[in-house]
Amino acid sequence: MDWRPSADIETLRERARLIGEVRAFFAERGVMEVETPVLGRAGSTDVHLASLHCTATTPAGRQPLWLQTSPEFHMKRLLAAGSGPIFQLARSFRDGEVGSRHNLEFTMLEWYRPGLDLDGLMAETEALIRRLLPSDPGALRRHRYRELFREDLDLDPFHEPLEALRRLATERGGLDMAEACRDDCLDLLMSLVIEPRLGRDGLDVVLDYPASQAALARRHRDPEDGEWVASRFEVYVNGLELANGYDELTDAEEQGTRFAEDNAARRAAGLPEVDVDRHLLAALEAGMPEASGVALGLDRLIQLALGKASVAEVMAFATPRA
Repeated sequence: MDWRPSADIETLRERARLIGEVRAFFAERGVMEVETPVLGRAGSTDVHLASLHCTATTPAGRQPLWLQTSPEFHMKRLLAAGSGPIFQLARSFRDGEVGSRHNLEFTMLEWYRPGLDLDGLMAETEALIRRLLPSDPGALRRHRYRELFREDLDLDPFHEPLEALRRLATERGGLDMAEACRDDCLDLLMSLVIEPRLGRDGLDVVLDYPASQAALARRHRDPEDGEWVASRFEVYVNGLELANGYDELTDAEEQGTRFAEDNAARRAAGLPEVDVDRHLLAALEAGMPEASGVALGLDRLIQLALGKASVAEVMAFATPRA
């Protein structure tokens, strides 16, 4: 049994230094650091995320509690309570996510900016990434999601017939996608064909994802043809997706509808339903301010900054040695 840490001690010293830079970055901007629970009464209903849960003895008796896939719901409740701009270095958990870029338990850097639009948040995210990387990653480039598919795959992801998408995803992915939904086909093609070339010699930002791919973001009309798209961006460096930003949804009724749609999709896919966060819906009903927010995989950014091959090499004890 190997008891030693996944990362060497010098790497952990560098990790601590970079985390100090993160805290300094937000202190300079007057953004308050917060801590929220790792265990909550609800999990993520997102069909593409697998929440971990346990049963615990609470003042109300034995109850199911969910390990949080991100601190988002609790942080939005703080926004509704009047916290102002906040950030958190949060321990987060996602079942089944294992690999050079994933670990079951990881550190999510998440922050929210009331009154800041998506362009402003994008600029702040870029500034943080540039501060932590040891060399200039190059210019920032913006890409529309559907244009990337047109350039790399000669198709429009919003209008390509589903059967054609399934055939292409099966061919490119080596998996049987004959029964897959549109988003699953698009996700596979994005990850295998498009993502590997993003963030080479620069910072690439992808905008205007399908509205179905952002359950917690506002939506707007694509000026090209009026399709609903998500008010969302993702940032890539060296083929690695680092950050996911939203113009946050604040409508409680709409959010409740999306949670219900997620659980219906989970049932249809044979996945277990996840408890909906009623506290979040109550906070939105009480009034959460207009805000943009972003989640950034801190372990991935540290991995890039230190030139390591996997996130395990920048964690004290990755899951196999935990």
